[in-house]
Amino acid sequence: MDKEKEKLVQPELEEDSGVGTAADVEEVMKKYDRESNTRIWEGWQRTAVRIIGIAFSCYCIFSTLKGWPTLPEQKLNIFLGLILIMGYLHYPIKKGITKVNYMPWYDILIMVVGAFPFFYFAANANSVIQLATRVTKDPKMVVFAIVGILALMELCRRSVGIPILCVLGALLIYTFSSVRFGKVIYDLFYTTSGVMGTPINVCQKYIVVFIIFGAFLERTGISNFFINLANCVAGSSAGGPAKVAVISSALCGMVSGSSVGNTVTTGSVTIPMMKKTGYKGEFAGAVEAAASTGGQIMPPIMGAAAFLMAEYMGIPYAQVALKAILPAVLYFTGIYIAVHLEAKKLGLKGIPRSELPKISKLLPKIYLLLPLVVLVALVATQARTMQMSAAIAIVVTIVVGIINNFVNKAANIDEPSEQFTVTKFLDALEAGGKSVITVAVACAMAGLVAGCITTTGLASTLITTIVKVSGGKAIIALFLTMICCIILGMGVPTTANFCIMASTCAPILMDKRIGIVPVCAYFFVFYFGIVADITPPVALAAYAGSAIAKAPPMKTALNATRLAIAAFIVPYIFAFSPAMLFEFESVGISGAMIPVSVVQICITSLLGIFGVAAALNGFLFKHMNPLFRVAIAAGGLCMMIPGTLTDVVGLVVVGGVYFYQRMSAKKAVQA
Repeated sequence: MDKEKEKLVQPELEEDSGVGTAADVEEVMKKYDRESNTRIWEGWQRTAVRIIGIAFSCYCIFSTLKGWPTLPEQKLNIFLGLILIMGYLHYPIKKGITKVNYMPWYDILIMVVGAFPFFYFAANANSVIQLATRVTKDPKMVVFAIVGILALMELCRRSVGIPILCVLGALLIYTFSSVRFGKVIYDLFYTTSGVMGTPINVCQKYIVVFIIFGAFLERTGISNFFINLANCVAGSSAGGPAKVAVISSALCGMVSGSSVGNTVTTGSVTIPMMKKTGYKGEFAGAVEAAASTGGQIMPPIMGAAAFLMAEYMGIPYAQVALKAILPAVLYFTGIYIAVHLEAKKLGLKGIPRSELPKISKLLPKIYLLLPLVVLVALVATQARTMQMSAAIAIVVTIVVGIINNFVNKAANIDEPSEQFTVTKFLDALEAGGKSVITVAVACAMAGLVAGCITTTGLASTLITTIVKVSGGKAIIALFLTMICCIILGMGVPTTANFCIMASTCAPILMDKRIGIVPVCAYFFVFYFGIVADITPPVALAAYAGSAIAKAPPMKTALNATRLAIAAFIVPYIFAFSPAMLFEFESVGISGAMIPVSVVQICITSLLGIFGVAAALNGFLFKHMNPLFRVAIAAGGLCMMIPGTLTDVVGLVVVGGVYFYQRMSAKKAVQA
């Protein structure tokens, strides 16, 4: 984790016995989050590792922008070789190693020997390509391929986890038992359909530079700006701190792309505020975990997986962001309504206005949003390539950071977290390079999974099997896909989860016998890969939130799942009703009716999520009996399904329960 995440809990909050200390959170993170288990470097060794990380980020930016080397085999092999060096410098062989400046000889050996095949391939790419399948007749080249793949798998075990290796291991056994050994080695290592497949190509081409951009953005003070902005908007309303957590985590999470990391950073501020207001610890931790997890589906940034989605779907990134708007709004609206109703049920107040930041003092700092505005404008208009847009946004971020220094100095604001210095500039490069490791390794593993499926022709077998099990029923195929995504997502980064699901399950859903629209199929697997971070039993984001809140992890996870119910419902709705993703052509809506349909879908979906949230909370204007809860939930679901008939039925039911509750509550007060 980078320095911003290492802060974990503010010092003044640690004195509160109801809030987890930095040590509490660090213990949980090291137990459940492999990215937190890194080597401890100090002194000149720390400086050396830092220089390597900075140089790696600079190389990635240069390579991406200049398109150098030109051959994919050279470019990707150099990238993977550097990832292995970076990875073994940071991740020890097992958890809990706290010895300072300790890197055993066998780790150095694995690092050097593992990286060598990739650099060798890059240096001799032309001759290897010309040899084609004959390359595997040379025992040396076969050994190189095996060593390189095993080194990547070991780094994956250290930095990502076991689940993805279990999937890959099973596929490798099946592949080697079904296909000639030489062909497998050639396909997986020496072609762009294996380890150098689409996932790692997209990672090297797009994702890296956006991760580095996020690292720079975090160091301009934008997180504080988002939290203060959320306080201005919702801090004084009922249960204000929880609403602040929802808004600020949505904004911060879309930049960081890490549900666990964002839970820790913003949660250190918002969770203590929620507990002080009167929310229970397990609810406070759940709100932060659910909101932070949803940051990855929040346009326009959406974390790194959005670029993979654009590549797999064959549409511009701007269209991916546009299609994601309504589902994301429904997700966060559902959480926002839930925390509001919980506050009303408990009789909680907001933060006194005298303690909140003034909007008049916040507006002059609106320039902090300029990097995001520039990025979105460049990407949406396609004025520049995505990687060039991100590079320009990085430059704008640096300029904004320098401007912020002068503004703070003029206003006599002494806030170290908002000071953009040379040290922070270097920190951003180092942190960006380090954050790339897990994403790149996971993408490499996803490439191997896809390579095994392609080499064996397993895709058609899987499609036939699922269609047979589901009996051609789309709902059963969707449910099985959901289970696969959630299980695999428990410990696997979103990018890798999406790549594997996009290669295996999405084609099944798109089969004519199942009939799901391609865009909807890809979004479906994307959503359920993300919610694994808050779904028991392995809910990493919820566990991080529970550590800060000093609450039971499982209760926190269950509350987070309840709060994020929209993420479990909405994918099924857009799978059957693509209009929710603004896919109007596939459902036969004409151009003239599109604006009307958009307005109708947005309004009814928002009213529908209100009904579902109220049903799960059991409170509207007063406590609801089970019959009314079932009725308003059913009405809400009807309104979330695009269609005039379902909208009318849902509106009548939800409206009826709403007005009945309101009148009953008024009578109770008058009595």
